[in-house]
Amino acid sequence: MAKQKEIIVKDTTIRSFSQNGWDYICITDIARQKNALEPKDVVKNWMRLKNTIEYLGMWEALNNPQFKGVEFDPLLREAGSNAFTLISATTRRLTS
Repeated sequence: MAKQKEIIVKDTTIRSFSQNGWDYICITDIARQKNALEPKDVVKNWMRLKNTIEYLGMWEALNNPQFKGVEFDPLLREAGSNAFTLISATTRRLTS
């Protein structure tokens, strides 16, 4: 069973939980600090940033033995451009 916690940051409640030795935090709750009405837009913008894509690639390389780093490289090249959109189906295909 997951152990749930909440912390308050700048008057915003941020939910987190631990499960099977892993800690998770709700990025939507964090995004609400920037845009309380449409936090999904903040998350979508984060997912376009080159630094975010680099972090996700590093995490996959460390934690996913089937990570296809060479196939992930095009995402890194495109990340940050105005036309770049991260699509979960593409990411799944490239990382597993």
